[in-house]
Amino acid sequence: MRVSARARIVGWMLAVVGLALSVSIFATWTILLNRLDDRISHELENEAEKLRQYARTAGDGVTNVEVLLEDYLAINAPDRWETFFSIVDSRAHRVTGVTPPVPLDTDDGLVARMAKATENVSDEVETVAGTVKYAVIPVKVTADRRSAHFVVAIFYDIHRDEIVDAVRVLGLSALAAMGLAGAAGWFVAGRVLAPVRLVSQTAEQITDSSDLTRRLDVPGDDDVAALAATFNHMLDRLERAFVVQRHFLDDAGHELRTPITVIRGHLELMSDDPDDRVETLALVTDELDRMNRIVDDLLTLAKAEQPGFLSVDTVELADLTVSVVAKARALGERRWRVDEVAEARVPADRQRLTQALMQLVANAVRHTQDGDLIAVGSAVRDGQVELWVRDSGPGVAPADRERIFGRFMRGAGRTGAHDGAGLGLAIVRSIAEAHGGRVHVTEAPGGGACFVISIPLWEVQ
Repeated sequence: MRVSARARIVGWMLAVVGLALSVSIFATWTILLNRLDDRISHELENEAEKLRQYARTAGDGVTNVEVLLEDYLAINAPDRWETFFSIVDSRAHRVTGVTPPVPLDTDDGLVARMAKATENVSDEVETVAGTVKYAVIPVKVTADRRSAHFVVAIFYDIHRDEIVDAVRVLGLSALAAMGLAGAAGWFVAGRVLAPVRLVSQTAEQITDSSDLTRRLDVPGDDDVAALAATFNHMLDRLERAFVVQRHFLDDAGHELRTPITVIRGHLELMSDDPDDRVETLALVTDELDRMNRIVDDLLTLAKAEQPGFLSVDTVELADLTVSVVAKARALGERRWRVDEVAEARVPADRQRLTQALMQLVANAVRHTQDGDLIAVGSAVRDGQVELWVRDSGPGVAPADRERIFGRFMRGAGRTGAHDGAGLGLAIVRSIAEAHGGRVHVTEAPGGGACFVISIPLWEVQ
């Protein structure tokens, strides 16, 4: 049987509250009983002391023990649920004027047992009214040799019943309080857990419909609101991951279909002629190489959307700029130049920046001819690091300057070379954005294109 979190919370709350109230009621019961016992013991001792003081006050003028006890009973009234009586010559003599719940002086056996006391005795006896605690105080008068006793009796169980009634009322009040606490806890738990249920419902709806655009709106700054915010962040990451996956699948299906078709067509038409076989194998190998480059580029774009794409370290901009030009010289017979170098150190991913610049250099080589100018430079301007590659080629039309950074977008150059998949500039943009910057293209001085990567300057301390 499935128990909801709301029921578990309320159940545990009631269990804790019930335990606390039970301990409190038991402690109250124990304390009140101990106080009752102490009060009764003190009352018995007090009555004995009062009788002694009265006897001392009466002095030697008292010659009759009956008169002494009668006079004392006449002036000393018992408290509630108490009774006094006297015993003379082993028989009940006088009883207080307040009628007790149960008369004790009529019990001859009890009176006889009390009359045997030679010193103060405290004991208890069971009656129809419950337990009665009593004290027997021997009384002697010098001129009267008869034995006499004064008896103080307190109906213990009647006093105890009052405590039982009070504790019963306290217990009933505790049960009522637990009922109210349970109702309030059920309401509060429902309000607190409402966002959690919303998370569950949203997760179920996403599972059923694969709609990752849903978000939770939970105001506040408590733990539940933090849970909702974390859930929303998770959905953001999942949505980005699914978008990246969808783009990857779309792009791979779009771009890889053509070389696969070409390879299949040539293999199906390949004859047994050795020259034809050599030509076909060369073409297939070239297409497979192009597919490999496309897959590598698609994987790079997919990784650009994920954490860990950058491996940040300290980068010397001057060294980066010079090393890119040195590597680029092998790409073609061009007039290579270093425009400017920035004497600064920034936290960045050197390998990714090199990859972006080399991609821009390769793009410039494809759109220029032997002897044309290709220049690389770096500078720090207005709190930004700028890395650029410019060439003296045909340039980029203003209408294409944003479009060419999309996936599978190609620009026409005067060389007519279009062997790329149209992913290079998209990779450059991803690397720039991963560094918190951007990439744009302008017209180079003297004609041609100038591609500029701008990233924020975070100086190394």
